[in-house]
Amino acid sequence: MSDELQRIERVARQFARLLPPERFELRTLGTVTARERSFPLYALVIGAADRSRPTFGLFAGVHGLERVGTHVALAYLESLAARAEWEKETRRALKRARLVCMPLINPAGMCFGTRSNGNGVDLMRNAPIEADWAPPLVGGQRLSSALPWYRGSGQLEREALALIELVEQELFGARAAIALDIHSGFGFRDRLWYPYARTQQPFELLAEVEALTDLLDRAYPHHIYYVEQQSRSYTAHGDLWDYLFELRPGAQPFLPFTLEIGSWRWVRKNPWQLLSAAGVFNPVKRHRYDRTMRRHLALIDFFFRAARSSRRWMPTAAAGLSHRRSESDDEAV
Repeated sequence: MSDELQRIERVARQFARLLPPERFELRTLGTVTARERSFPLYALVIGAADRSRPTFGLFAGVHGLERVGTHVALAYLESLAARAEWEKETRRALKRARLVCMPLINPAGMCFGTRSNGNGVDLMRNAPIEADWAPPLVGGQRLSSALPWYRGSGQLEREALALIELVEQELFGARAAIALDIHSGFGFRDRLWYPYARTQQPFELLAEVEALTDLLDRAYPHHIYYVEQQSRSYTAHGDLWDYLFELRPGAQPFLPFTLEIGSWRWVRKNPWQLLSAAGVFNPVKRHRYDRTMRRHLALIDFFFRAARSSRRWMPTAAAGLSHRRSESDDEAV
């Protein structure tokens, strides 16, 4: 079993000791098999048992080469579990809101050091959704699994299905839901992308995105993130978050974001990283790795706080809520 899967099991044991069974579950969404090895698809469901409560979804490891995303997600879970041992506010938050995490969506790819899953499919090009236009190859291709960015033969892969089913079950019933999917490998800046990846048409919940961005700017005026619609950087076929947004029921306020950690900074400072595929996407030097693990914890915590306090900032028309608030329903930021 990989180190990442063992870390998931360790942090799950921490939460199981701290929380009653109705407020924590380590869920196995299925298994995938590659090169005669089997890998579990783990998800952690933490917090209020009521699925209508505000929910934050944390996801990582879609691309096996981007190990750093899974490590950042696990660093946050480990920090949250440690704080829950002694901090009343953290325990209170986990009574009133929910955190759903799938920190390693593509365990076979991470084990074998490939962007794709065990079938050679790029999971973030696998959804049955077509872009208005996408650049050749990088935008998704159906030519061959021997080439990168292969979309598959038309069927959703097991990992993609597990992610979709988890989001449908655990996020779509919430009165407000925010998701953050952590990747690396694009540019010199850390970017927060929101839909759409398939088109440059304005995102349907742009008012909610702008309200959340304003909240981030005011809460962390010196933050490092560049917030933009993903298609401003590039368009792609088969984006899972575009697909999930289209699947959401009615006008449900579901805001999926992608944190794209700008790995080109690491390469510029240490060009020798280009000699390995993993070096293009992950910090190699220990001090850069440690800095990356620290750097994004505040952002993840901000998203969790924003989800559980959504009534204070989210436009009420989209949330389907009145302006009336009660102390028992509004979680403190």
